[in-house]
Amino acid sequence: MNIKSRLTHAIMPPPVAVRHAEYSMLLSADDEPMRPTERLLDVALSAVQHARKVDVSSLAARVPTGINYAEVWPGEHYKLLAGLVKALKAKSVVEIGTATGLSALTLLLELPAGGKVTTFDVVRWPNYVDGTVLNERDFSDGRLVQVIDDLQQPSVVERHRELLENADFIFIDAAKDGVMEQRFIDNLKPLRFKNSPIVMFDDIRVWNMLAIWRHLDRPKLDLTSFGHWSGTGLVDWAPAR
Repeated sequence: MNIKSRLTHAIMPPPVAVRHAEYSMLLSADDEPMRPTERLLDVALSAVQHARKVDVSSLAARVPTGINYAEVWPGEHYKLLAGLVKALKAKSVVEIGTATGLSALTLLLELPAGGKVTTFDVVRWPNYVDGTVLNERDFSDGRLVQVIDDLQQPSVVERHRELLENADFIFIDAAKDGVMEQRFIDNLKPLRFKNSPIVMFDDIRVWNMLAIWRHLDRPKLDLTSFGHWSGTGLVDWAPAR
């Protein structure tokens, strides 16, 4: 926890004792102009149904100690990620933010034949500071590829334009610093998507993400109750109204 978070928690401690707490705010829904499309509701309902049945037990051995987050559902987003891949029949999946690699492995679980998960980060997976659950075998068949590049930069997005424009599902799980996600959004807007992708944002209820999520001018749905406790948002990346 950084100094700012420590000071905030000291001044206004959480009302109950929990393992991890984040500050957020309740925002009215009646003046939110961007409503979910019927397609977005259908995808969400289908993904939740699939998430109830998806088997993530193969990932348990990847987490050496502590909580097996992949099995925590609702509350964590891993089963929902697999459910979304299945609901969308997504063959081209793009993840922004590899981190430990647990999300990437979950995305592979329901990937159809011929599909690929491309995960972007600025750190190559073996060097992730908090450790990784990935190994060399995960990349051997070409279904999982890590790209070291920074999609905050418009020139980098242009370099990967074909991949991004052909994506079926994009998962954005980055810094939540109030800046990075907005840059991703701005860089995605000029692209001409071929497959009307669903875009999922992590941690939308964390303080730094509140304004970014609120101002996102695409049909969207807060699916936190079936995703990550810190916020899960789905976007139907249709043209802005």
